[in-house]
Amino acid sequence: MTESNNRALGNRGEGLAVDHLCAAGYRILERNFRSRGGEVDIVARDRDGTIVFVEVKTRTNLAFGLPQLAVTTRKQRQIAKGALSWLSRHQGHQQAARFDVIAVLLHDDGCFDLEHIVNAFELSY
Repeated sequence: MTESNNRALGNRGEGLAVDHLCAAGYRILERNFRSRGGEVDIVARDRDGTIVFVEVKTRTNLAFGLPQLAVTTRKQRQIAKGALSWLSRHQGHQQAARFDVIAVLLHDDGCFDLEHIVNAFELSY
């Protein structure tokens, strides 16, 4: 798969994730936040005010395993760095925050499976 195909697949998965989050009452604060050393696919606010940093993993098959298994310890550290940078820029260090993962599996027939894993991992150093 080419880089542009990968990007299109990722964008489709992120769009489905945003739709899911909005339907569940989340407010999207930012998409594709990038900073030195880290990135976050979606920054949202849960109904209870918690800031949620969401990593979206999208696959078209299970040849490489479940999408959520691609959120390795290394990837978690990158997401955490991005989250800390976002919180710093938005004076959010005193707010409750968590890390979620949304796994999307797209099927050939246009259907999809989506799993939202709340509090998928903890911030670690």
